[in-house]
Amino acid sequence: MERRSKRPRRRGRRLLFLAVLAVLAGFYVHWGNTALQTAAFSPAFPDLPPGFDGCRVVVLGDLHSTWFGEKNETLLEAVRAQEPEYIFLVGDLLDAFQDVPEGYARETAAGLTAIAPTYYVTGNHEWALRDVPELKKALEAQGVTVLSNQFVTLERGGDTVVLAGVDDPNGYADQKSPETLAEEVRAAHGDPFWMLLAHRNNHFPEQYSLLGADLVISGHGHGGVIRLPFTDGLLSTDRTFFPTYTAGLYEKNGSTLFVTRGLGNSGPVFRLFNRPEVAVVTLRRG
Repeated sequence: MERRSKRPRRRGRRLLFLAVLAVLAGFYVHWGNTALQTAAFSPAFPDLPPGFDGCRVVVLGDLHSTWFGEKNETLLEAVRAQEPEYIFLVGDLLDAFQDVPEGYARETAAGLTAIAPTYYVTGNHEWALRDVPELKKALEAQGVTVLSNQFVTLERGGDTVVLAGVDDPNGYADQKSPETLAEEVRAAHGDPFWMLLAHRNNHFPEQYSLLGADLVISGHGHGGVIRLPFTDGLLSTDRTFFPTYTAGLYEKNGSTLFVTRGLGNSGPVFRLFNRPEVAVVTLRRG
């Protein structure tokens, strides 16, 4: 009596195992790119005005025209749950490499401003779309304060701080420089506690950290796209390996940087071990 070969049966089991593994990996990648994660940070500053101690800010960046729930309701619920006093949008709300849904900027802005005062600076992708003036008008019509190389004062507990914002370097060639904006802040307020919204995280070490801002808030780094243990991210958005200043808090030249990992992806890129982030920054005095 002939013995049947076990090889076809073993091969079939291996193929089934690999197919199940591929399906599970696909589900994990999808979940890791759509399931929001709330992350909390508490930078401390000795010269923070007492009235701003405990001030809660939600920082959102790099949405890249992505919906989280119908009309971003899942994102809005996550932001609302944090009870922020301010919301900072640090650029790349839209994406130059994929279709922008009709009404995306308007509806997202309306939802955010219904939660808390919202401030916005442009990223590189908005300028690649070439309709920035209309985008700014649409956001302002929904109550967003657009900071185009400008600054405003915020008040809390009887104290004030300065909030400044710069347009992305992809903007107009003759736009006001960050250095000029910093000089204007000092001319108007002396030596205030001030924060700077500036999309590009990689401009911090050689430029933004030298402006005198107490806190710079950025995006652009996407958390290093792929995050592995003991790294600051594997890839920069310029496709260089092992970038820094990609997520969380850093210090240089007496200035503190906060970088959000962001929310969306540009083009065919996907995140790995790097879920979309709703960042909550609580300012502390001390």
